[in-house]
Amino acid sequence: MKTIIVSGLVILAMGQATLQSKTTPTQVKGKAVTKAGGSFRKPSDATLRKQLTPLQYQVTQHDGTEPPFKNVYWNNKEPGIYVDIVSGEPLFSSLDKFESSTGWPSFTRPLEPANIVKKVDRQYNVARTEVRSRHADSHLGHVFDDGPPPTGQRYCMNSASLRFIPVAKLEAEGLGRYRSLFGTKKTAAR
Repeated sequence: MKTIIVSGLVILAMGQATLQSKTTPTQVKGKAVTKAGGSFRKPSDATLRKQLTPLQYQVTQHDGTEPPFKNVYWNNKEPGIYVDIVSGEPLFSSLDKFESSTGWPSFTRPLEPANIVKKVDRQYNVARTEVRSRHADSHLGHVFDDGPPPTGQRYCMNSASLRFIPVAKLEAEGLGRYRSLFGTKKTAAR
């Protein structure tokens, strides 16, 4: 692992292969919060260390930042939704994803605002708004007020905190309620 400094932020750089989870998402999320009647209990730290890659663990559990342009989802244009890598809670939709030229996946708004928690982050002597997942308390990234319409916001997220579920797999993942967002024809990300 090496440390890179970009715009005053310390970034832990790791190989591309480490960005993928070591396990299937159902092993990480346990009993999904996404299914009717389901509940979620965050795994122990030892379990998370085993189930997540080192980068996923560093980002979600220790507020890390992955390298720009060298992460799984920065340039993903496939239609679907993004969920928390730890809990499986729905967070963002490809319909709200946009090209921010930052090298990280960026969204204009959350898919499920109730699954997002915002906190003031004063690291690096700058006040920023940190974004965390509600159920797993995973560090996701930050939100800025320099995004495009309609919200003017840029939710700049770490791919290492997310798992992407394509439209075709929403039903199998217990997330069929989001299928209608994408219509009946193949929908591209905005």
